[in-house]
Amino acid sequence: MKEKVNKMISHGINCFVNRQLIYNFLEELFADAGTLAIEHVDFDGIERLALGLTCILLSNILRMNVLDCEDKFSLFNTDAPFAPHPHLLIAATSPPTSLPIPLLLSFLTTLRSHISSNQNPKTLHRHCNSASFSFLLRSSISSSPSLLLLFRVPTMAIDRIFKDEASEEKGERARMSSFVGAMAIADLVKTTLGPKGMDKILQSTGRGREVTVTNDGATILKSLHIDNPAAKVLVDISKVQDDEVGDGTTSVVVLAGELLREAEKLVAAKIHPMTIIAGFRMAAECARDTLVAKVVDNKDDAEKFRSDLMNIARTTLSSKILSQDKEHFAKLAVDAVMRLKGSTNLESIQIIKKPGGSLIDSFLDEGFILDKKIGIGQPKHIENAKILVANTAMDTDKVKIYGARVRVDSMAKVAEIEGAEKEKMKEKVNKIISHGINCFVNRQLIYNFPEELFADAGILAIEHADFDGIERLALVTGGDIASTFDNPESVKLGHCDLIEEIMIGEDKLIKFSGVAMGQACTIVLRGASHHVLDEAERSLHDALCVLSQTVNDSRVLLGGGWPEMVMAKEVDALARKTPGKKSLAMEAFSRALLAIPTTIADNAGLDSAELISQLRAEHQNEECNSGIDVISGSVGNMSERGICEAFKVKQAVLLSATEAAEMILRVDEIITCAPRRREDRM
Repeated sequence: MKEKVNKMISHGINCFVNRQLIYNFLEELFADAGTLAIEHVDFDGIERLALGLTCILLSNILRMNVLDCEDKFSLFNTDAPFAPHPHLLIAATSPPTSLPIPLLLSFLTTLRSHISSNQNPKTLHRHCNSASFSFLLRSSISSSPSLLLLFRVPTMAIDRIFKDEASEEKGERARMSSFVGAMAIADLVKTTLGPKGMDKILQSTGRGREVTVTNDGATILKSLHIDNPAAKVLVDISKVQDDEVGDGTTSVVVLAGELLREAEKLVAAKIHPMTIIAGFRMAAECARDTLVAKVVDNKDDAEKFRSDLMNIARTTLSSKILSQDKEHFAKLAVDAVMRLKGSTNLESIQIIKKPGGSLIDSFLDEGFILDKKIGIGQPKHIENAKILVANTAMDTDKVKIYGARVRVDSMAKVAEIEGAEKEKMKEKVNKIISHGINCFVNRQLIYNFPEELFADAGILAIEHADFDGIERLALVTGGDIASTFDNPESVKLGHCDLIEEIMIGEDKLIKFSGVAMGQACTIVLRGASHHVLDEAERSLHDALCVLSQTVNDSRVLLGGGWPEMVMAKEVDALARKTPGKKSLAMEAFSRALLAIPTTIADNAGLDSAELISQLRAEHQNEECNSGIDVISGSVGNMSERGICEAFKVKQAVLLSATEAAEMILRVDEIITCAPRRREDRM
């Protein structure tokens, strides 16, 4: 080890900086030689040091040589003077003391031989680049060099501008990574599409290892932890689709994945991504115009409009767990949405899940049902109710000093303290009662003594109601939620015609009838287990969302793959009239559209190639209503079979999938940022 140190010191250095450890014995040897030894410098710091030295040298301030090798003469080879080598050599206006004279003369001789052979600096620069050098700067070469700078660093050292743990993928590799991630997500949910789609079991990794059984695309994708950035884009569009229209969460991901699958083939054929994007845009515009031209609007005919809503509800529920009883649940959903009178706010529709019975036992109840039971000694029946809804503890003004103790010298003192507390609580209860209420609902606990006082006054007191329950109760009864009892008279009360206790299965609940918001209603779901009820709630929620959007935008389309076939036909026709490579992208867009009916048929176990061919042949006629009926396993008239879809859902699927595919197609580099270091705070 000592021999190695002496060999390094013999280079004439007076400073040695190392990325690794130097150890105590070696530090002593460097110190004895008057050499500063710096160990364990972080990688980012040592790179910045090299770049900083270069900048200083360019200013002609620092004159030194930095070597990262054991043999100084290994830097040069007369046969290959510019061979790649991961070292840094810097020479300045005059030979510095740290640079051996023979080494500098050998270096200058090599440069003169290149320049004297009529090689201009550009040629020399090209030699440097081919040898993985960063750059070469020369101002003049003479017997007494005025300025000469050669910076020899591996390409990675100059290109690396990111911190540790950061990474980047460029060009084709980045694009392929995006394509693969997006297509993997699409393939994951593809098998859940359609009336015969399969379910997924989602199991958490936490302590409870909760299990969810679902075929809802948004629910599946929300539960996944994904690292691929392109895959996250598809997850986001599925979430937006669920929030905006409630359905089509799987279709939008499948269509986006198929568009990228087709785009991958075009990119492999050397078609520029921007050309593909331009073709996709033209195809998407043509497809949307086709949908707009084919819609049916029966809003002015109440009977036909309700029939359209029923058909849409059946189509939406046909791919859910409720498909066996879709007629029953379609009627429940349509009745609930029609009560909204054109509003898209579903807050006034409450869904309560009660295990027991079967799904067909579910029902719609007008009014509001609170999942609580009336306490012992409380009134069970109240007419013309005036309701105070609160979300604050009854003892909120009590001074609580944890760990404090009170010493008394007799039981009378204890009774005196307890009496003072009760008197204080009684004053608060009397203040609430004086507001003229006959029902008090609190999110927090009420405690036994206040309950007795309310019962003595003939007031129904309901404690510990769930937060969603009191929020919805305040909304439908037209009241406010009190956050303090200092001035209860300033809080607006809710009103309803009747409060009574009802039985659902073996559970007791409280029903509020004749609420101020007349459109309010409650759908009670019955089922064999909590897993069944959870999936039934998700399915019914999707149907309610689609129906509420259809009430707002009453345009309707046929289903069963009919919209995709019509759009594909028109896009193909436009592609034949479009010159250039854009037509290839438009044809690819058309093929991606047909992936939706193809997947629906495949998931039903049908011969998709045969059905799509038959469907394509029938759509050669101008007025064709044919689509795939997976129940009968054949191509049929969708209008006669009542298979309809909402225009707003189809439009959202088309536009969102196209925009997502375009966004991913534009990617030519993926940069993974390093995690931000947490700063130590004193």
